[in-house]
Amino acid sequence: MQAPTPRKGPLSGMTVVTLEHAIAAPFCTRQLADLGARVIKVERPGVGDFARAYDHRTRGLASHFVWTNRSKESLTLDLKQPQAQQVLGELIAGADVLVQNLAPGAAARMGLSFEALHARHPRLIVCDISGYGADGPYRDKKAYDLLIQSEAAFLSITGTKDEPCKAGNSIADIAAGMYAYTGILSALLQRSLTGEGSHVEVSMLEALAEWMGFPMYYAYDGQQPPGRNGAAHATIYPYGPFTAGDGKVVMLGLQNEREWKLFCDVVLRRPELAADPRFDANVRRTENRAALKDAIEQTFASLTAQEVIARLDEAQIANAAVNQVGDLWAHPQLHARQRFRPIGSPAGELQALLPPATVGSFDARMDPVPALGEHSEAILRELGRSAADIEQLRAAGVI
Repeated sequence: MQAPTPRKGPLSGMTVVTLEHAIAAPFCTRQLADLGARVIKVERPGVGDFARAYDHRTRGLASHFVWTNRSKESLTLDLKQPQAQQVLGELIAGADVLVQNLAPGAAARMGLSFEALHARHPRLIVCDISGYGADGPYRDKKAYDLLIQSEAAFLSITGTKDEPCKAGNSIADIAAGMYAYTGILSALLQRSLTGEGSHVEVSMLEALAEWMGFPMYYAYDGQQPPGRNGAAHATIYPYGPFTAGDGKVVMLGLQNEREWKLFCDVVLRRPELAADPRFDANVRRTENRAALKDAIEQTFASLTAQEVIARLDEAQIANAAVNQVGDLWAHPQLHARQRFRPIGSPAGELQALLPPATVGSFDARMDPVPALGEHSEAILRELGRSAADIEQLRAAGVI
């Protein structure tokens, strides 16, 4: 039986040209590709996006690169050469969006600022992603994910009392990539109203600072900021990991006083704790978390993790397994909802997650991860280059 033809996404027919590396911009443009946009990724000949060499964990390919680059076309261009700049100019002339996260000032030096491009291509949307923004005292500083986590005070609230810890994923890059993605979608909507392209600017610092909103307001007017509490919540308790009698850890969370009473009655079977003046409101439970943790784990010591979870479920208290990364590939909920799809790659077929937002009117695009320069010849032919022209460009190191 023939597979049904995929229903085209809302960005089908749109072309995105991207000068990108690492995570923030590639993550942004992959979301655009998911929605059907044609994304042409311009890479350095012979080397490409340096994220291609981060590791070799995905059947010889780099894990970051596989994650952020499916459904794209790879074109190699040495942008230091005039012929390459001419090719790029022709691509941009036919594009809807240009995205770049090059080193500070690099795009502007190549004549790719919004101001320069808008005069020639008034409908073009230009998205610049940087560490700190286009002006201000930090504009020329290099920025990597860990450095932004530090600069945005994320490390001050993450880790244990003794040691700060970075997020295990590239959270600053992801934040910037998602704001760039939504900014570009907003600019496309605006263009449909005005006919004019827009300049979208996103900095990693500002993106992660937005995600720091709760701690910033918690410490408003110089108040004490939330502390580092490992996997436990800084300001709600009990909310975090607790050890059962079989040595396994159960993650649980309470959100209100009704749940606290149920927790004492059904899970701990110590109803008197609900009215204990040390624990009768969240602020006091947080202040006395060490004593409450002891009380909870005294009860849990006589139970297995599964028995604790059974009581939590009976009380309708939120809880979760403490999974390892490998468990996510086999997660029963993801498989029950058929969230994995096969995609192509230079290493053969791989599994990939569908985008989290399921829209009933179209199918997410799930095309291969490109090899370096895989689409160079095809794209150059579209631009009118002959086979001899393409061979000359290759011989000169332009592609």
